[in-house]
Amino acid sequence: MPESPSPAVINFYSTQDEYGCFSNFSAHPIFLKGKRWRTTEHYFQAQKFAGEPDEEEVRMAKSPMIAARMGRDRKRPFRRDWEAVKERVMLDALRGKFTQHEDLRAILCGTGNAKLVEHTVNDDYWGDGGDGSGKNRLGQLLMQLRKELLAETNAAAHS
Repeated sequence: MPESPSPAVINFYSTQDEYGCFSNFSAHPIFLKGKRWRTTEHYFQAQKFAGEPDEEEVRMAKSPMIAARMGRDRKRPFRRDWEAVKERVMLDALRGKFTQHEDLRAILCGTGNAKLVEHTVNDDYWGDGGDGSGKNRLGQLLMQLRKELLAETNAAAHS
């Protein structure tokens, strides 16, 4: 049987959806910076306070939602370079997640050339804003990572 073609667009948001593993809230721990992080959300939010006590507090948050709330708390002082480094931090988190979990790597690579979209009205930077007007940076970084992982796989197959 031929494989069915992957959809042209894959929307994700809830961890309960078919592609819920693409959410930063998905329960897939990562090991980065010498520490275990419960989710990529924990890692991403904590990096707003890298080197400060707040970083460890966020790392230890009981859920990704709590980590997100802590990371968005403007009473906590963000690192000065956050806007300049946030996309690299997100890519590092995603790279950790999709290289440390073979099953997730297979799911991501299995999306073929589909456009990956974090479909939510709650975010117009990382997501699509719910109506496609957002930047969808999370989806774009996932597609960038997919391209890197597929290139690695192809290179290994031809060596």
